[in-house]
Amino acid sequence: MSDLIEAIKQLKKEKNALILAHYYQQGEIQDIADYVGDSLALAQWAAKTEAPIIVMCGVHFMGETAKVLCPDKKVLVPDMAAGCSLADSCPADEFARFVAEHPDHTVISYVNTTAAVKAVTDVVVTSTNARQIVESFPKEEKIIFGPDRNLGSYINAITGREMLLWNGACHVHEQFSVEKIVELKQQYPDAVVLAHPECKSVVLKLADVVGSTAALLKYAVAHPEKRYIVATESGILHEMQKKCPDTTFIPAPPNDSTCGCNECNFMRLNTLQKLYDCLKNETPEITVDPAIAEKAVRPIQRMLEISAKLGL
Repeated sequence: MSDLIEAIKQLKKEKNALILAHYYQQGEIQDIADYVGDSLALAQWAAKTEAPIIVMCGVHFMGETAKVLCPDKKVLVPDMAAGCSLADSCPADEFARFVAEHPDHTVISYVNTTAAVKAVTDVVVTSTNARQIVESFPKEEKIIFGPDRNLGSYINAITGREMLLWNGACHVHEQFSVEKIVELKQQYPDAVVLAHPECKSVVLKLADVVGSTAALLKYAVAHPEKRYIVATESGILHEMQKKCPDTTFIPAPPNDSTCGCNECNFMRLNTLQKLYDCLKNETPEITVDPAIAEKAVRPIQRMLEISAKLGL
């Protein structure tokens, strides 16, 4: 593996490529990346890089977002099959019809969507900035929020809004077992439960801290003396353990698992070998229809502008 890692580093240097990795990637991919972050951070880094080649180690919509922001750059992904169940739960044609049926609504779409969905959106959000961006609109604003019903419900609950929600969800965050989390709490009564807002409301009610992957990591780093039960994709535990080596992190289990972790099968499609092949051959390459990209870039840029103003 060390030879493969060195080969990737050499190719990256030769091609002046930037490797971005999401927190949900395997640990060895996170370790070799130039930047590791959540969806907001990955979009921010992609938007400002001067590198001619961006390798997005994540899932397909993240590559699309980078390409929309950087149309003149070559955006590669290690495995084109690395999709997203949440993005798949919101087909662009169906969402466009839904939007057309509510012409008096502002459309806020989660970043976990295709470029075609972003193209019929007014502003994009991530789990890091969703609440703040929603609250930047007047209280009486009529809003469509899609596609994650769990995140939308959570924001409605904490802001008092009544956003109209698209009925989509992430298969990973839908699968956490309430019973198993309760059992873990009984086993470790001092443990703090960290949960991502894409989880079902019954899981969020058990949580001590609810936040994006970046927010959960930040909380753990600020309180390394505690023990944690973590209800989000288990890839984040790699960075948590790196930042807090003496802290105990326990992955919250899914309903149908014999092991103790909950992994995204799409995120796990990316491997070091595929990353090497991707850099060497400069393929698979993400492409986005220019007409769609022209519309999709506006709500993404609006998100980045609002996030910058809010200091996110």
